[in-house]
Amino acid sequence: MSPGRAAVFLDEDGLLIEDRGLLIAAAEIRILEGVPRALTRLKAAGFWLVVVSNKAVVARGLITEREVDALHAELGRLLEQAGAPGLDAIYFCPHHPDADLPAYRVLCECRKPRPGLLLRAAQQHQLSLSASFMVGDRMTDVAAGVRAGCRTVLVQGPQSQAPAIVTAEPLEDAQPDFTCTSLSEAVDWILKAR
Repeated sequence: MSPGRAAVFLDEDGLLIEDRGLLIAAAEIRILEGVPRALTRLKAAGFWLVVVSNKAVVARGLITEREVDALHAELGRLLEQAGAPGLDAIYFCPHHPDADLPAYRVLCECRKPRPGLLLRAAQQHQLSLSASFMVGDRMTDVAAGVRAGCRTVLVQGPQSQAPAIVTAEPLEDAQPDFTCTSLSEAVDWILKAR
């Protein structure tokens, strides 16, 4: 990837907000403790903040892509209300290999652990993947980051040990560069490692 600005790619559920399973209503969004401060520190260090998230709720027919956009608008509003800087971009994958809606039943390049969301963001915003970091709470996040050429952080939480999401991709090749238990710890490491 050509030279560009550095980003921190962030998973959404379980990292920025409570993982409530199938999030379909804005009223269910709960910002996790420490997130506004962590994002503020990353932004102050000059990183672009980019959310990359799988949204199987679309493939299941529970909400539309437009409704996901509305959820993300509410996420941005809540982060701003909590004193966090604005997110620079949000990308999501609406597909699932076992989707209820046939239009979304595809093996796409954007569903993590594939790196398509990160690659698209890098291309559209002139981001340097080698200077960037992927932070998430699942090995699929780590795998997407590794495959995109980023350094990676696994924030251990309830989903870290959960069964892997449905994917055709093996995850054995993906190991995080750093493992911790909070986004705040991840930011400490990123700021030292950059």
